[in-house]
Amino acid sequence: MKTYILTVSCKSTRGIVAAITGVLAEKGCNIIDSSQFDDVDTGMFFMRLTFSSQEGATIEDIETAFTPVAKTFDMAANFYQGDAKMKVLLMVSRFGHCLNDLLYRWKIGALPIDIVGVVSNHFEYQKVVVNHDIPFHHIPVTKANKPQAEARIMEVVEQTGTELIVLARYMQILSDEMCQRMSGKIINIHHSFLPSFKGANPYKQAYERGVKLIGATAHYVTADLDEGPIIEQDTARITHAQSAEDYVSIGRDVESQVLARAIHAHIHHRTFINGNRTVVFPASPGSYVSERMG
Repeated sequence: MKTYILTVSCKSTRGIVAAITGVLAEKGCNIIDSSQFDDVDTGMFFMRLTFSSQEGATIEDIETAFTPVAKTFDMAANFYQGDAKMKVLLMVSRFGHCLNDLLYRWKIGALPIDIVGVVSNHFEYQKVVVNHDIPFHHIPVTKANKPQAEARIMEVVEQTGTELIVLARYMQILSDEMCQRMSGKIINIHHSFLPSFKGANPYKQAYERGVKLIGATAHYVTADLDEGPIIEQDTARITHAQSAEDYVSIGRDVESQVLARAIHAHIHHRTFINGNRTVVFPASPGSYVSERMG
């Protein structure tokens, strides 16, 4: 018995759910998990279904049967194999906490992805990556060679069949062209403070201002720096007794956990870009433990 995932987005109207479930019932499918959201502000409808095929219908059979429904409601509809592992390319610079965390989760099976490679503009983590039997690509970036460097990155993406790029503290700004080309397929992580601290040593700046909350934000990358649709966020409380070094350590932990949860949501097709925002459906009970592991 195979399990599949169906994601749907379209303009909200009557009869959508009945039409979807009707097709699945006709093809002998059993719905295991269902989430939906009707956005009254945008007039958009979003739905994610997990279902099993109990009477031998293939994914191709189900997609064919579903085509008339998709046309009727002008849906963006996608079917996925429930056990398929998304091909993910990690990118890192000189801060390795997110990379190391993702490699560990991947190794123990808590993050079911296929890591097709790691790109870095430095050599610090080459040995770590190679020791995991993962291809390492050193692509240096300067002001003079940035277009060529991005072209090389895109070559890696195409050669490996990358479906998602994860900026695991990759400290280079991507061009508008690359952001548009990989729209909805690049996730970034960065710290979150109030007030906002930009430039070098943000954690030191936060310590000097007596910040009481350290946060992290994972978002889709757009041409607007650090302003893409937010997928996941979290915070940790700080006290006056903690040092600047404590701020850094706690901040790195929060960043690692938030990034892992954002990736987990994306690879399980629980995220939908909704204008400048996202719709993120909660994890099913079977995947919650691995998602929160950290």
